[in-house]
Amino acid sequence: MNPRRDICFEVRSLSNLIRRDIEKSKASMGQDGTNGVHGWAIGYFYNNRERDIFQRDFEEEFSIRRSTASRLLKNMEGKGLILRQPVDYDSRLKKIVLTDKAVEIHKKILIDIHDRDKRIKRGVSEDELDGFFSAISKFKANLEDNNG
Repeated sequence: MNPRRDICFEVRSLSNLIRRDIEKSKASMGQDGTNGVHGWAIGYFYNNRERDIFQRDFEEEFSIRRSTASRLLKNMEGKGLILRQPVDYDSRLKKIVLTDKAVEIHKKILIDIHDRDKRIKRGVSEDELDGFFSAISKFKANLEDNNG
């Protein structure tokens, strides 16, 4: 089979290029201490900052075990990315709040994502993008189909 027509090969190759670009970006932004999971977590907490978020919400959102969530949050707390603050309506609960440092990282990540997306799409028409997203949607549906 010609590897240039192998979808899995091409997706893996593109994924590797994107991952390398992200790592290069992180290093230049001075985010060596954070990883991809931290970025996802920061995004989740940022997008839900108008409500109280607790560890159990985090566990459910990311489908992770309590021990994994606890370890990750403890690590983020140690890096100065989050604080756990008591709530006045239940002394057993502590909500998770982003620090100013994490908010700044989130802003940099959003700019980086936007810039990367813009570079990736350079020279690609709207029709080509529509075709790409249509094909991706079909690929996903095919893989999710348990019958075949």
